[in-house]
Amino acid sequence: MILLQVIVAGLLIGAVYALFSSGLTLVWGMMNVINFAHGELVMLGMYVAFWAFTLAHFGVASFSAAAAVVLFMLGVLIYLALIRHVVRGPMLAQILSTFGLLLVLRYAAFWAFGANFVSLPDGILGPSLNVGGILLSAPKLVAGVAALAVTIGLHLLLTRTMLGSRILAVAEDRNAAMLMGIRPDRMQAIAWGLSGASAGIAGALIATFFPISATVGESLGLIAFVVVTFGGFGSVPGAMIAGLIIGLIESLSAFYVGPVYQDVFVYALFVLVLWVRPHGLMGKA
Repeated sequence: MILLQVIVAGLLIGAVYALFSSGLTLVWGMMNVINFAHGELVMLGMYVAFWAFTLAHFGVASFSAAAAVVLFMLGVLIYLALIRHVVRGPMLAQILSTFGLLLVLRYAAFWAFGANFVSLPDGILGPSLNVGGILLSAPKLVAGVAALAVTIGLHLLLTRTMLGSRILAVAEDRNAAMLMGIRPDRMQAIAWGLSGASAGIAGALIATFFPISATVGESLGLIAFVVVTFGGFGSVPGAMIAGLIIGLIESLSAFYVGPVYQDVFVYALFVLVLWVRPHGLMGKA
């Protein structure tokens, strides 16, 4: 029963990994831009949740929605102010631009919020739940289920709606999309907004059970890169599957070997995937 509890906990945290990684894979697959600042967007989503709860007493659904709106707007702003000017430049310019953005966002958070850890109240979603003999943390259960639902919703948005078709058309061939009357800049701005919104929601959900600081984006950003590489560049379903697998590996390795070594197994998987299947589980060769 303990092992089953560990497995379920790993899948729940993996669903959250899948959510914020799906935003990274969206812009990476669509524009071939590596956003090193993606982890910082998750961190800002955590702070939006914290301050929305602290100042306005928002509930989980309300501050998650607030984080989605704020980070959507920030994602669009990042595209308009920075990305569209460097996207056609050399890869080095893109890398340095997003890495510089990472530093700006991180140190802006230090300046605005300080270096101390903050957190939401432990009982914000109630006590742990006993589901069929499995003891589950209520915040992690809500975060995992909500993250999985939003990730599936993002996939359906991209594959079953006119907006999604236009975004994917621009990703496939920008010039051909322009000939069909699609405005690539608008679609790419929306894609960056969706990437920011998914990171914001994930950050708000993570904030219900994880301490918040200006440096938390570093570890979350690394996890996002592992998930995207494992799942396949540009594949939201791949990110979802990879996130669940990585969450499961983290949980099992922490249980059997110890929490100190769980990252060793995750990054070993990262290297193995790059070696055996560089384009990931569901990426295009």
